[in-house]
Amino acid sequence: MLLLFPVMLVQGATPVTITGTVQDSSGEPLTGVSVMLKGSSTGGSTNVDGQFTVKAPVGGVLKFSYIGYAPQEVKITGEQPITVVMEEDTKALDEVVVTALGIKRSEKALSYNVQKVSTDQITAVKDANFMNSLAGKVAGVTINANATGAGGASRVVMRGVKSINGDNQALYVIDGVPMFNLSSGDGVSSIYSGQPGSDGVADINPEDIESVSMLTGPAAAALYGNAAANGVVLITTKKGEEGKTSVTYSNSTMFTTAYMTPKLQSKYGNKANDASSWGDVVNSSFDANDFFRTGVNEINSLTLSTGTSKNQTFFSAASTNTTNILPNSGYNRYNFNVRNTTTFLNDKLVLDANMSYIVQNDKNMMAQGIYNNPLIGLYLFPRGENFDDVRMFERYSPDNEVMEQYWPYGMHNEGLYNPYWMQNRMVRENKKKRYMLGASLKWNITDWLNIIGRVKIDNYYSMYTYKAYASSNQAIGPVNGRGSYTENSTESENTYADIIANINKAFGNDWSLNANIGGSINDSRYRLVGYSGSLNLLNFFTIHNINYNLPFQRPNTAWHDQVQALFANVEVGWKSMLYLTATGRNDWDSHLAFSKHTSFFYPSVGLSAILTNMIDVPQWITFLKVRASYTEVGKAYDRFLTTISYPYDGSSWSVQSAYPNTDLKPERTKSWEVGFDARLLNNIKLGLTYYRSNTNNQTFSINLSESAGYKSLTIQTGRVMNEGIELLAGFEKNWGDWHFNTTYTLTWNRNEIKKLSEGLKNVITGEPIELEDREMVQYGNMQASVRLRTGGSMGDVYATSDFERDAEGRVIVTNNSPSVVTTDPYYLGSILPKINMGLSLNGGYKGINLGMTFTGRIGGICISQTQSMLNSFGVSQESADIRDAGGTVPVNWAEIPIQSFYAATSSFAPLYTYSATNFRLGELSLNYTLPRKWFKDKMGMTVGFVGKNLWMIYCKAPFDPELTSSSSSNYYQGFDYYMLPSMRSYGFNVKLNF
Repeated sequence: MLLLFPVMLVQGATPVTITGTVQDSSGEPLTGVSVMLKGSSTGGSTNVDGQFTVKAPVGGVLKFSYIGYAPQEVKITGEQPITVVMEEDTKALDEVVVTALGIKRSEKALSYNVQKVSTDQITAVKDANFMNSLAGKVAGVTINANATGAGGASRVVMRGVKSINGDNQALYVIDGVPMFNLSSGDGVSSIYSGQPGSDGVADINPEDIESVSMLTGPAAAALYGNAAANGVVLITTKKGEEGKTSVTYSNSTMFTTAYMTPKLQSKYGNKANDASSWGDVVNSSFDANDFFRTGVNEINSLTLSTGTSKNQTFFSAASTNTTNILPNSGYNRYNFNVRNTTTFLNDKLVLDANMSYIVQNDKNMMAQGIYNNPLIGLYLFPRGENFDDVRMFERYSPDNEVMEQYWPYGMHNEGLYNPYWMQNRMVRENKKKRYMLGASLKWNITDWLNIIGRVKIDNYYSMYTYKAYASSNQAIGPVNGRGSYTENSTESENTYADIIANINKAFGNDWSLNANIGGSINDSRYRLVGYSGSLNLLNFFTIHNINYNLPFQRPNTAWHDQVQALFANVEVGWKSMLYLTATGRNDWDSHLAFSKHTSFFYPSVGLSAILTNMIDVPQWITFLKVRASYTEVGKAYDRFLTTISYPYDGSSWSVQSAYPNTDLKPERTKSWEVGFDARLLNNIKLGLTYYRSNTNNQTFSINLSESAGYKSLTIQTGRVMNEGIELLAGFEKNWGDWHFNTTYTLTWNRNEIKKLSEGLKNVITGEPIELEDREMVQYGNMQASVRLRTGGSMGDVYATSDFERDAEGRVIVTNNSPSVVTTDPYYLGSILPKINMGLSLNGGYKGINLGMTFTGRIGGICISQTQSMLNSFGVSQESADIRDAGGTVPVNWAEIPIQSFYAATSSFAPLYTYSATNFRLGELSLNYTLPRKWFKDKMGMTVGFVGKNLWMIYCKAPFDPELTSSSSSNYYQGFDYYMLPSMRSYGFNVKLNF
C-alpha cells in the first residue's frame, strides 16, 4: 500500500503527484525514510517496499533523511518516478546500532540507551584483551584492567554493582549469541592469592570485530535472560564483502615498562643479622626497577575478505605474543577464524556459518598477594647487602645433591624469598585450546517475515601446572623438601541454540510493526580434576611421582547448567515519530531445581518520541528524541542451594553443611530510565540518560548453631539501589582536507543498600535474623574490611583500630611509641567511584591522523598495605626522608622515633588510605596513511606511533587505583598488597591493504 502525505503547498504553485522509490547502495528498499517538502512542517515516510507518493509543486524540493544515511534533496521536475539512492553516512553510522538478538535497528526507535564503538576505536591502540581499549569511551561502564598484565581478565561493570554475592560482570554476546566467559585462575579475595588468569573475552581477535554495542541498561538486555541482568557487551564480527577481494595485514608492536612503582630508598642499609633496612648510611646502588624487564607485546593479524552477490567469505589468522615485565613471564595466543555467508533458493535462504580455533598459553601470571609473588623479596631486600649476589638464585647442595634456592636473609614468614627463584623455579603455566562452531539459517518467507535458527558450540580444554622445585616456599610448595607438583585439567562444553520469527511490516499510511518471537536453550557443562602434592623423586614433575603417603589434594569439581527460555519483543511505530516497545521473557533455570519457584518471568516496556518529526523546532536542532523505559530482569542464585549435594575433598565424600532452602527466589532487578538524544547543527551529538534500579532477593549465607544439624543457612533479603547519569557529548566536522571529532563521556553512579534485613526469620527455628552489619572481605592485615550496612554502599570500608587517646583527646604514648587499640568499626570511605569520565580527541590533515584518549575517575578510596610494609622495613623513600630530617615524628608533645612509629602503625589503615581520584592520558596514536599512488594503486599502507598509559596527570595514591587484582570479586578492589605495578606502553603500528 502506498503512503499519501499532506503537504504545505508553495503559494501560487499547482501540486502534482510525485511517486518514487528510496533504496540503499545495494538496491535494497529502505523502509521508514522521512520524505519532507522543503519549507513544510508535515511529511511522512516510505512503506515497506521503499515507495512513496506525495503531492508537491513542480520546482519544489523534497528532503530525504534516514538515520545512518546522508540526507538528500531532490528538486521536483515532473519526471516520474523518482529513484533515490541513499549512501551510508560515515558521520552517522553510529546511529544504526545492533541490539538484542543481533538485530540491527535505527537508533531513533530505541527506548533505551545503546552506545556503539567502531573497530577503529578498538584497534587504534591494541591490547591483548580488547576490552581494555574501551576504557573511557562508553558512558555508564567501568572497565578495570587486571594487574596481571597482557591477557589478564578485565572487570566490566555497567551502572554500578547490584548483586551482593554475584560478580556483577556484563554478559558478552557475539553476533547475537551469548558467550560463556568463565575466567581461569583464582578469584582473588584475600592476600593469599593464587595464580590469576585470563577470561573468555580475552580470546577474541580485535581484527575480527566490526563493532561493539554497549547495552548498559537492563531494558536493552532483557531478551538475553538472567545472564544479562548486569548489561551486555554485544560484539558484531566481520563478514566477507560483496563484489571485491581484499587482504589486510597489520602489526602492532609495543614495548612495556613498569610504571608507578613504589618510591624506594637505597641510602640506608640494614643492621647485622637483620633484614630490615634501619641501619647506617650505605648509599647502595640497589634499584628495584632493574628487576623488571622491558616487555614486548606483538600482535600480527592477516585477514582475507572476498565475495559475490551470493557468497561471501571472511578469514583471519592472528598471533599475540607477549613477554611481561617480570622475568620468565608471558602470554601467547593464536587465533584462526573463518566465516561464510551463502544465499540460495532464490534468496529465500541465507546460511551463515563460522568457526574459530584459539590456542592460548601463559606463564607465571601474577597480580598480588603472598603466594608466588617475587615483589616481596624484591622490594624488601636488605639495602646493606649485595643484590647481585642473589641474581645467581640457586647453589649446589652437596648434602641433597641438588641445586637449591639461595636466599640467606630469612624472613620467610613475611614472604621474603629470592625473586629470581620464584620466577624460574616456581613455575606456573596454563595451556588452553578452544574452538567455537556456529551456524545460522535464515528463511525469508516474505518481504516482511523471516525465521532464523542459530546454534553455537563453544568448548575448551585447559591444563594448569605448577612446578615448585626442592627448597621452595614450604607454605606453598613441598612439605618434604623434594619439590611439589600440581596438575589441574579443566573441560568446558557450552551449547546455545535458538529459533526466532522476525516481523517487519508497515500498515497503512502511519503504522509499522517490528516483532521478534522465539525460544532458546543454553547448556553448559564444566569439570575440573587434578592432583597436587609433594614429590618422591627430586624435581621430577609428574602426577605419578606424587607421594600419596603425605598430605595431598585431589580436586574434583563438576556441574551441568541449563537454561530454557521463551521470549518476545514487539515494537509498534506511528508515522516514524512515535515508538512503543514491549518485551517479555520466561526462564527455566536449572539453578532453581527443587525450588518452589521453578521459573521466572520478566517484562519491559519503553516509549520513544522523535520530537523533530512531531513539532516545529529551531533549524539548529537536527534531531531530537526523548525516551523512557521500565524493566524487570531476573537472575538465578548459585547452583546446589536448594538440594543436598555430596562434596568430595580428594579422599572421601561428605554431606554438605548448608541447609537446603527450597523457598529461594531468583534475584530481581526493577529499573527505569529516561533520557534524550540530540543532534545539533549537524555536527554536535548529545545524549543524556538518568536511571534508577533496585535489586531485591539478595542471597546470603549465615552460620547456624551445632544443634541445628547444619553449619549454615542460605537466606534471601535486602535491596540494593543504584541511580546515576550517563552523558555522552560529541562533535565532528570536516573542513576540506582537515577533519576533527571529539567525544566526552561521563558516568555518575550512587550505590546504596536500602535494606539488609527486615522481618527476616530463620526457616528452621523461626527466630528473627539481624544482618545490619555484615563483613564481606578483610583487607589483609590492615584491620579494615568492607562491611555492608543499611544506608551504606557495597563498597564501604571500615577500620577497626585507632590511636588510644586520653580524656583530652591526645594520643597516648607508651614505651616511646603511640598506642593503637582495637575499636568498633568506623567509616573510612568507599572503594566505589563517584564519577568516571573520558575524553577522546581525533583529528588530522589528509593522511595524517592524531588520536588521544584521556580518562578520569573522581571519588573513592584505596588502601596500600604495600606502603605500610615498605615503611615498616625502612625501605620506602618516605622513611629515608624522615631520617634525613632527624628521624622522629611529633605525636602530641613527644618526638617518636620513626622506626617505632611505623612498627606501631603497620596495620593502621587510616594512615595508608588514599584518594583514588586520578586523571591520565590513556591512549595516544599518530598515524600516517601513505598515498596509494605511491604503490601504483596496488596497496594501501598506514604506519604510526602508539602509546598507552603514557602520562598520569593526577594521582595521590602510591599505586594505580584503576588496576584490579580480581575481576570476579566485588569487594577486593582498590587494595594493594605488593600488586604488580601498572605499565606504560609505546610502540608502532603497520597496516597493509591489498
